[in-house]
Amino acid sequence: MRRLSPEEMIGLIRSETPFEAVASDYSFRVKVASYAPYICAAVHDGNQFRKSLWENCTHSAYERWYEEDPCTREMIASHPIVISGSDSRFEYDLNRPPEDCIFEDAWGKPLWKSKLPEEERALSLAKHKAFYSVAHALTDQIESKFGAALVFDMHSYNWKRWDRPVPTWNLGTSNIDASRFGVLAESWRSRLADIQLPHGIPSTARINDVFFGKGYFLKYLTENFKNTLVLATEISKIYCDETTGVIFPEVVDSAGRQLKELIPLQLIEFQECL
Repeated sequence: MRRLSPEEMIGLIRSETPFEAVASDYSFRVKVASYAPYICAAVHDGNQFRKSLWENCTHSAYERWYEEDPCTREMIASHPIVISGSDSRFEYDLNRPPEDCIFEDAWGKPLWKSKLPEEERALSLAKHKAFYSVAHALTDQIESKFGAALVFDMHSYNWKRWDRPVPTWNLGTSNIDASRFGVLAESWRSRLADIQLPHGIPSTARINDVFFGKGYFLKYLTENFKNTLVLATEISKIYCDETTGVIFPEVVDSAGRQLKELIPLQLIEFQECL
């Protein structure tokens, strides 16, 4: 895999050159096998946490893993365009705006033992900015080339923390244009509900049941591109043991194989609605 600066990635995108690369600081990855009308993203897939932050962090590696979205990139890796974060959201959260992307408190307790030095904050903010510069250029190129872009924004969530039944799949739609794309949201929910997973995992999918699609990645693309639809798609962590961190690869593989079939079908419907 190549190692490229954000500026080099953007240059390749603007010339519609296929490439696969990691950012020069290893903070995110981009694959463009071909310039297709859709993008798959996994902004919370990463768990890198730079060493200069270790001693100052109050959260253990397991506590950080618990709030990250492991394997979400793997579930969409077969698609032609994939962009994913490599760093932990505990360093900076790509699904929050720059002014709020570095946590002071995280899930019930302070994140830092002492105030985070400004040079550390600046380094993380630069990574956040670089990711969005590439995501912007990529979406702009796809929307310009095809007239519209469909983005699958993949996440996961911890189902065991809920005191009620929760769906295997959740689609957040509160920040999309319901009058324009509501039918597409429902059709995507229906397709997710048809996914059959191993071990008798239930096939349930709901809209705005657990999360509502309020993340910055969705908002940023929606506000900046008038013909881009972002489908914020959450899978509950039925593909791992939340209490131990053990991944169930057969469940991850099953989800990925079925998404490989269903995402192109959703793309066809999206294009027919334009």
